Amino acid sequence: MTHRISRRTRVLGAGIGAGMLMPLVAAATPAAAAAPTVACSSAKAGLATKLQRDITAALANRSGTIAVGLYDRTTKTTCTLRNSTAYDSASVVKVTVLATLLWDAKKHNRYLTQREADLAKAMITKSDNTATSTLWRQLGLTKIKGFLAAAGMTQTKPGADGYWGLTQITVRDEQKLLALTTAKNSVLSDNARAYILKLMGQVISSQRWGTPAGAPSGVAVHVKNGWLSRATHGWRVHSVGTFKGGGHDYTITVLTHGNSTMQYGINTIQAVAKVIHRDLAAS
Repeated sequence: MTHRISRRTRVLGAGIGAGMLMPLVAAATPAAAAAPTVACSSAKAGLATKLQRDITAALANRSGTIAVGLYDRTTKTTCTLRNSTAYDSASVVKVTVLATLLWDAKKHNRYLTQREADLAKAMITKSDNTATSTLWRQLGLTKIKGFLAAAGMTQTKPGADGYWGLTQITVRDEQKLLALTTAKNSVLSDNARAYILKLMGQVISSQRWGTPAGAPSGVAVHVKNGWLSRATHGWRVHSVGTFKGGGHDYTITVLTHGNSTMQYGINTIQAVAKVIHRDLAAS
C-alpha cells in the first residue's frame, strides 16, 4: 500500500512539475496556428479581394465557430471559410432528405405519392420535424448513404438511431448539394431540382432569415435554415440559400456553432449574407 501511495505521489509530482514548466515550453515553441481565413477567387477583376475583405470584416467581432461557402456561376466566384469543418446539421439536413426521396423515386421511375408530397412540403416550408422523421425512417440509412455517394457528399455522416438533426455536415458538401439543385446534372432530374427549389421558395416568413438577408429585389430566393441548442457548442444556427437574378446565379452556405443564443447566430449569418449580396450586386 505504501509503495502505491508513494508511486502516486511521484506521478502527481511529475504532473505538477510539468505544469510548472508549461509556460517555459510554450514560450520556446512557435505561436499556435493562425485561425482559418476567408479565401476567395473570381473571374471578375477585383471581386475576390472585395469579398474576402468584406466577409472577414463582417465576422471580425463575432464569437463562435463560423463556416462560409459562396459560389456564383456567372462570375466564377468562390469563397470559403472552414470548408471541411463538421457541424451538427439541425434542420438543414431536410434538403438532403428531400433530395434523397426524389433521387430514389427517379431510380424506381415513379412519382411521389400524395402522402410523400405532403410530408415533403411540411418538412421544407415549415421545418416540420415529425414529417422529417417519417421520411427519414421510410428512406433508411442505406438510401440516404446511397444518395450522398451519388452526390459526392463524402463529408456528410448521417445521424445514427434516427437522430437526423445530428447528421454531420460541412460547407463543402452543402455547396455541392446546392449546386445539384441549381444546374442540370445526372443525380437529380430537372423536375426534382425544380421541386426542391419550389419548396425552398415557399418557406414560411418566420423562417426566411439567414442567407436571404440583403438579397436585392428581383432576385429569386430559396432558403432552408437549421437551429439547435445542445450542451456543447451552444446554439447551432445554419442557413443555406440559392439566389438567381440581377445577372448572378449563386449559392450561399453559412454554418455556425458556439452561439450564446439563436438570435446571435442569425445575426452572424445575416452580417455575412448582406455583404455577399451587396458585393455581387455591385459587380
